[in-house]
Amino acid sequence: MKFASLRLPALVTLFSCTLLARGAELPALEQPLPLSPLVKVGKLPNGLTYYIQKNGRPAKKLELRLVVKAGSILEDEDQLGLAHFTEHMAFNGSTHFKRHELIDYLQSAGVKFGRDLNAYTSFDETVYVLPIPTDKKEVVEKGFLVLEDWAHGLKFNDADIDSERGIVLEELRLGKGASDRMNKILYPKLFNGSRYAERLPIGKADVLRTFHPDAIRRFYRDWYRPDLMAVIVVGDIDPNEAEKLVKSHFGKLANPQYARPRTYATIPERKQNESLVVRDAEAPADVLYIRYPIQPYVEATTLGGYRAELVEKLYGGMLSQRMMELTQQADPPFIQGGSGMGKVVRGYRSFAVSALLGKGGAMPAIDALVQEGERARQFGFTAPELERAKKTMLRNYERMYNERDKSDSAGFVAEYLRNFLQGEAMPGIENEYHYANAMVPGITLEEVNAAVRAALPADEKKLVILMGALKEPPAPEPAQLLAAVDKARTTAVTAREGKTYAATLLPQVPVAGSIVAEVQHKALGVTELTLSNGVKVMLKPTDFRNDQILMSAARFGGQSLFGDDDIFNARYASALTAQMGILDYAPADLQKVLAGRSAVISATMGELTENVSGNAGSNDLETLLQLTYAKLTSPRRDEVLFRSFVGRQRDMARNNQARPEAEYANAIRLALYGNHPRVAGLPRPEDFDQVSLDRVQQLYRERFGSAKGWTFFFVGSFDVEKIKPLLATYVASLPAPDIAVSYRDLGIRPVRGVVRKEVRRGKEAKSAVAITFTGEAAYSQMEQMRLAAAIEVLNIKLTEVLREKMGLIYGGGASGNLGKIPYGNYNITLNMPCGPENVQKVIDATFAEMRKLQQNGPEPGDLAKVRQNWDNNHRRALGENGYWLTQLQGAVLYGHELSNILDYEKRLATLSAADVKAAAQRYFDFNNYVQVVMNPEAK
Repeated sequence: MKFASLRLPALVTLFSCTLLARGAELPALEQPLPLSPLVKVGKLPNGLTYYIQKNGRPAKKLELRLVVKAGSILEDEDQLGLAHFTEHMAFNGSTHFKRHELIDYLQSAGVKFGRDLNAYTSFDETVYVLPIPTDKKEVVEKGFLVLEDWAHGLKFNDADIDSERGIVLEELRLGKGASDRMNKILYPKLFNGSRYAERLPIGKADVLRTFHPDAIRRFYRDWYRPDLMAVIVVGDIDPNEAEKLVKSHFGKLANPQYARPRTYATIPERKQNESLVVRDAEAPADVLYIRYPIQPYVEATTLGGYRAELVEKLYGGMLSQRMMELTQQADPPFIQGGSGMGKVVRGYRSFAVSALLGKGGAMPAIDALVQEGERARQFGFTAPELERAKKTMLRNYERMYNERDKSDSAGFVAEYLRNFLQGEAMPGIENEYHYANAMVPGITLEEVNAAVRAALPADEKKLVILMGALKEPPAPEPAQLLAAVDKARTTAVTAREGKTYAATLLPQVPVAGSIVAEVQHKALGVTELTLSNGVKVMLKPTDFRNDQILMSAARFGGQSLFGDDDIFNARYASALTAQMGILDYAPADLQKVLAGRSAVISATMGELTENVSGNAGSNDLETLLQLTYAKLTSPRRDEVLFRSFVGRQRDMARNNQARPEAEYANAIRLALYGNHPRVAGLPRPEDFDQVSLDRVQQLYRERFGSAKGWTFFFVGSFDVEKIKPLLATYVASLPAPDIAVSYRDLGIRPVRGVVRKEVRRGKEAKSAVAITFTGEAAYSQMEQMRLAAAIEVLNIKLTEVLREKMGLIYGGGASGNLGKIPYGNYNITLNMPCGPENVQKVIDATFAEMRKLQQNGPEPGDLAKVRQNWDNNHRRALGENGYWLTQLQGAVLYGHELSNILDYEKRLATLSAADVKAAAQRYFDFNNYVQVVMNPEAK
């Protein structure tokens, strides 16, 4: 019941509306929540459950899932890691697909391995993910055949198992590091001796290296059985046809004659207060947790349970708001903090508070977290807080209700997954919308305060955890943590005072400008306006969503216009200004003013550009425009929030330096650009000593205080004629004094020649290889497509050869792009995590595949896979507001013809193997690249 976007048939909708409209009372709270009639849920005689729903978004696409209630918790002692290993073997040979044939076939249908085709294993389940196009009937039928093979047709050949060991061990290696080491100490305490602490899904290296193949076959035989399975089918398909396919493919599955009982692990009740301090020099941050008792939890199945969840969400939102406000002090007690009730594993949940610590360490955080909890427990919340929380909640329900017929299939799939695995109810958004509107107004402050008191009892048996590098200040001992919590609890706190806020955002409406010109781009469905202050506006109304408007504006300039001595002020000008708020409202106050309205705005100053972006619900467009006007004309000054932001950024930078990956990233930047001050690296604590509040505000006002050169773009659910007067009022009225609206080319260029460097960091036996090709290139959209195709074909080969054949890597690959500014250039980066013993093998094998592409061009099948995947993605993108916003803005900013937006399919059709071969020869320049390898520290 995660605010599901479900749409009910007309009769049920009419019944719900009639039932709940105009003050009609809800049925008795003990009444069971209904099942959304939008989905057909059935069960085969063998016990397999299926969920089927027709949904046309995205068009011509089907989301398939095979869900198995079997994860690492069910492993025997000789099977640690084999639930996850079984998932890997699903792609390594089955009844109808030989080894590698499955991935090859699905990629030929445009399904990308890793991004589209995927799977995951957790403690209690394994889920296989298969999205497929529905253009061809045979592809749909083959998709169900794939699911059937996963369910009962895996081969587990000895040779294939041995070949996959290296890949799984590389995945295990990839996860090693400070977090993994600390979690292995934390989990036994967190789960209080439960089996969950002993069955991490990745398993143990010695088992993965040495297990006998019969052990994994036994796991598959015991637990991959229809009474523990569900098949989920959501998308552009006839439900009756889908049901036939489910029955024909899965009806023949049989359960074992002597089935092992499927039980769930329990978490013992904590009998005493405990604390734990976990130190690791490579920890990326110091973190404090206070975990209250882990309690058994049953999902709500009645109207009364649903109402209780609404109460819980209300107090959770108010607590989060209070925690955010604690970070806005001049000397905040922590960098980030949070609290609330959350699930731990299936059937259990717990209330917890946490904080990302700054230089002050654990004690100020304990005081703030505990005392804020005590304030809520003793005094509750205020009436204005609750009223704002209700407004925000109801607006969220309204937006989901408005989008009920435009919801993506993947969202429904997630709902049905939770229903099968956790028993979560799924009444559908139409019912949920009506329930919320009937229930929320009647929820009283007294019952919300009672609920938070119940979540935070005075005598709970808690676990206090401190994790991190814990270098300075000296970390407290475990007993000191408990004593600090007890002391904070007995410290007197006072109630918060309720505060009311203005109903209107702007103190007065600006004097409107006017629209002086209008041009229609009919082929694109775009209206172009010129306003009286010179600002241009591009409008594209769509029906892709019912309650979404996206806005963006862009122009050249940015940090390039300021000298080296101003680089840190320019780099943080937009972020710092955002932290201080607008008009007379600090960010926390602004949230309260906007309660019940859905609109957000941001302004960013990049290296070469300046951008304003935002989004709103259809009814909140005027609020979005008011925010835009205030953001550009009335930034707020607040020395307390300035110091708070700078202090938190220093602390985060200090924390980040402990990570081996931080030094690795810095080494790559230094190898490419030297110590150039204009090339942004990872922030250092001392960087913030050079940031001045006066100068930051001056730079921000200088750039964002003028609307000269802006082109605004609006895409979404709006009416052009209705938006025009709003644009005249809030955009045409923006001041537009003369400023520079072009970037400066500062002459920053990457190093030429071959550069090889090594970094030695990290305790774990793992390495990483980064290879970067750069150079000058003439930009065109067609050339960008050629380069992208060469990179995609290379990635297919890296997966096929380095992962599947050689077992050298688990993940990794190439990415890159062609750039137009500040000069025509290209950049290709390969990132390949691997074992230290395999570094040179990975480099040699990668270069060998690049040279093959240069010499032979792409194999026809590989290029066909790339083109099919791109075609599938493009068809989906054409129905997304975000795609049109990006394309329109890019065309105007970079001077492309608007009509080129409609030429993508034509360009794709002309893309040839010769194009890809030539791109590989042009851009894979073995006389000009930077190679940086991170190896572990010498022991």
